[in-house]
Parts: sequence; structure tokens; C-alpha cells
Amino acid sequence: MSRPTRLRKGDTVQVLTGEDKGKRGEILKIDLEKRRAIVQGINFVKKHQRQTRQDVQGGIIELEAPVALSNLMRVCPKCGKPTRIGVARKDKERKRVCKGCGAESE
Repeated sequence: MSRPTRLRKGDTVQVLTGEDKGKRGEILKIDLEKRRAIVQGINFVKKHQRQTRQDVQGGIIELEAPVALSNLMRVCPKCGKPTRIGVARKDKERKRVCKGCGAESE
């Protein structure tokens, strides 16, 4: 069973550790079972790809590899800083809230 996360597909996040520390990107895909996410423009790896058909080009391609969710922090759209995410309930709806400035989102 996977643990829930407050990060969602489409969120802008900042990398906290590793080679790409400080870089920002948008979450393209989240794998909750493995607790990893693919972030646009972050953690590029080179893959050697074989030519499968005559019209498909082979060679070395670069693609984004997954990053651990613990190494990502959501960037608040209002204050523009990486921040923790809280949950506020209003009229039986859950809203994600920036812990720094208190701005609500979705």
C-alpha cells in the first residue's frame, strides 16, 4: 500500500538535494508505489536505444529519470518560494495551503 502525498501532477517543485539542487520544474508523472516522480527538465540520463525499424532512429537519447518525492518541495504560486503544504477544510472541501504565506490552491 502506498502512502499519500500532497504533491500532484502539474505542480511546480524545487529539487532539494543532488546534482540538480535548486532547479525547478513541473511534475509530469508520479509513482506512489515507488515514491518517485518524473520532473520536467530534471535528472537527465542517457539511454542507448537500438533502432527497432528502418524509420525509427537509434542512438543515444536523453530522458528524465524519476526523482524521490522526499527530495522535492512544492513552490508556492503566490510567494514563489519552496514551501511545505498544509490542508485546510472549508465547507467539507479540502484545500492545499502554503505554510509560509497561507495562500490556498485547488
